[in-house]
Amino acid sequence: MQTMSTTNDEGLKTSGKHSTIWLDTIHQQKFKPLDSNTDTDVLIIGGGISGITTAYCLAKAGRKVVLIEDGLLYSGETGRTTAHVSNALDDRYSEIIKLHGEEKAKLVAGSHTDAISFIEKTTGDLNIECDFKRLNGYLFLHPNDEQKTLDDEYEATQKVGVVTKMLSEVPGLQNEKGSCLNFEQQAQFHPLKYLNGLVDFITNNGGTIYTQTHADDVKERTVTANGYNIKANHIVVATNSPINNMFTLHTKQFAYRTYVVGALVPKNLMEAALWWDTGNPESKWVAYPYHYARLQPYNDQFDMLIVGGEDHKTGQEDEEAKTQEQRYDNLIAWAKERFPQVQKVVYKWSGQVLEPVDALAFIGKNPGDDHVYVITGDSGNGITHGTIGGILVSDLIMGNENPWNKVYDPSRITMKATGDFLKEAGNMAAQYVDFLKAGDIKSIEELENGEGAIMNVGLKKVAVYKNDMGNV
Repeated sequence: MQTMSTTNDEGLKTSGKHSTIWLDTIHQQKFKPLDSNTDTDVLIIGGGISGITTAYCLAKAGRKVVLIEDGLLYSGETGRTTAHVSNALDDRYSEIIKLHGEEKAKLVAGSHTDAISFIEKTTGDLNIECDFKRLNGYLFLHPNDEQKTLDDEYEATQKVGVVTKMLSEVPGLQNEKGSCLNFEQQAQFHPLKYLNGLVDFITNNGGTIYTQTHADDVKERTVTANGYNIKANHIVVATNSPINNMFTLHTKQFAYRTYVVGALVPKNLMEAALWWDTGNPESKWVAYPYHYARLQPYNDQFDMLIVGGEDHKTGQEDEEAKTQEQRYDNLIAWAKERFPQVQKVVYKWSGQVLEPVDALAFIGKNPGDDHVYVITGDSGNGITHGTIGGILVSDLIMGNENPWNKVYDPSRITMKATGDFLKEAGNMAAQYVDFLKAGDIKSIEELENGEGAIMNVGLKKVAVYKNDMGNV
């Protein structure tokens, strides 16, 4: 069994400014940093749900696995999720059928349904206490949207095999009039309690984990991290956003920031469910911002209502003249209007969502590489996409047939996505023009994670960017 490090460093807990309910209610496992050259069969970069699920599948199959993480485990987007475990996709099956055809859409639906079942089975197999619960999910209309959106999605779900039915009202919500689409057999859980169980299995079955270990360079069979070399037959990059030398994938997806609040509600006063609105079709963003909510057990007196939304393109929050606090205030107002049970707001945090240009994640061999695999493009469904990624990549490494391979192939080209791609690419180019005109900062310490600016260094102006992990 691997020994954990006991060093305490709060700065490694999370990539964001604020903590989350998940991080505050578990023991966040920390292992020693890499301090020598090593070799392994499979090296996995990233200690979130994608990387840990991959490591679990391979360790279960008896493969030699090393996993490295820049901070502590779960310090990236997995620790900042709202943990909807769902086969109701943000990008809608009606859209996926248009982009990829009905047969591929069926495979997509099946992969997310199987991911929910995988989590449920693994929870049982390993006896993990993680609040896993099957429940209903309800998709209802944004005030600016039309009934046709729900009708089209109902028809699409029937085609792809997702169990839905149309209801005349939205269960559990006040002041929401009109119908909703009920997705049955969805789920929720405490994601980090679940992953702690997988980590215990990995380390008890020959796997090795290093935290505070930054991957500086990735080549076909060698990764340089902390100044040391790790040689591996297979390398898996499971870091949400691809690392810097994976240029092709950076151009095929676009980053959005999403916001979350957690508010206390009296215990057992509400029936647990997942809720999503359809998003604002009048938004300037290609990925229509939408609201989403769920309950989570909290303590003996309260449950916690977790509400998310107010998304914007990363680095472009000023486009809508809203501060971060205004976005949190908007979420609180939205929640109180629909859930009058809401009492004190305890948590505020944000996360990053990567939107693929054709609505599907990129999972498989990195374009141009034979032994490097990537899992990215969660599109707001990070829990199921991360689980799918772990299953699919471990199958590819072990030479197992997997029907999802071509659907999620990172090398694919989807010509029908060209319109959205051009719109997003044009937006990105405009962003860089604005970036170059930005006002100066006096020191790097003024930058929040995920922000960039121009700073004077001697007689030169230098463009400075701080990523979500705080790296400059």
